[in-house]
Amino acid sequence: MSITVEQQELAGTVRAVLAKHGDSAAMRRGLGNERGYDEQLWTLLCEQVGVAALAIPEEFGGVGVGLVESLLVVEELGRTLAAPPMLGSAVLGVQALLLAGNAAANERLLPEVAEGARTLAVCWAGPQGWDSFGVRVEGGNLSGTAHYVLDGTYADSLLVLTADGLFEVDGTAAGVTRTAVPTMDPTRRLSTIAFEAVPATALGTVDIARLREIAWAAVTAEQVGAADRCLEMTVEYSKSRVQFGRPIGSFQALKHRMADMYVQVESARSLAYLAIAGLADDTVEAIDIAAARLHATAALNAVVSETVQMHGGIAVTWEHDAHLFFKRAHGDAQLFGAPARPLARPA
Repeated sequence: MSITVEQQELAGTVRAVLAKHGDSAAMRRGLGNERGYDEQLWTLLCEQVGVAALAIPEEFGGVGVGLVESLLVVEELGRTLAAPPMLGSAVLGVQALLLAGNAAANERLLPEVAEGARTLAVCWAGPQGWDSFGVRVEGGNLSGTAHYVLDGTYADSLLVLTADGLFEVDGTAAGVTRTAVPTMDPTRRLSTIAFEAVPATALGTVDIARLREIAWAAVTAEQVGAADRCLEMTVEYSKSRVQFGRPIGSFQALKHRMADMYVQVESARSLAYLAIAGLADDTVEAIDIAAARLHATAALNAVVSETVQMHGGIAVTWEHDAHLFFKRAHGDAQLFGAPARPLARPA
């Protein structure tokens, strides 16, 4: 995928906003926030950049530029470890609604999502993950428990995926119990949402395979952003850390390791952009999405491991961000599941 000038400008604008208002200090303030992210930063991104409106068609109050632009924003957020409702609401939630194709629901919900005034949470996974549904339809009502829900604790609208299609439930409905769950990655909040015979509005059927591919592509974009930032941190540190009377970055062995990190990042980015572009124009093959997902996971794990190793003891202190990237890498490796191995393209 070739990034257009307009897309480069968008990514540059988001990066500039995050550099000024969403740095490490802001991310850490968000960790102490009830919602787990900096709400002022999210408001700023929505009002001044319009990030939540990017993939929403103009007829529903959005910008209508498409999925590619939304995932470029996710990549930039991955560089900062910020976790506002972009991935769970403005990407996964919006795409689930668009795939369901319910015009009345889209007209009612999406304009507020585009403004950042409403957040969505997709309730999908069963206790074993995203290969099964956690919630079922019984007598027209919803029962069961959705696990690993992004932005689920405070979402305004719950979009419930079941074997019978997509359903909408108001976040304040009786019979809904939301529970925040502890996670290894403190920068990302997950929750379980239980439904006890909750009335719901049917929105239509969703192509689950397509939604899963979108979710994988989004996580892949985030992993590329995180890996790129880890590489930057490592190179910067190698220039300032002096050992044996010289910066450690001048040692050939470490140069080789950082060169390998660069190759990992750029190859992951190439595969990610191929998958994202193909998704946007419906030309991608399932194997390309799977390959991008697997390679980005392996690349981020490799790069962040080198980041921790080359920073030494400081990397595992609370004050440094390296251990947070390490935890995000392991969390992202499990998020939305992973393709089966090995990948074999038919002859």
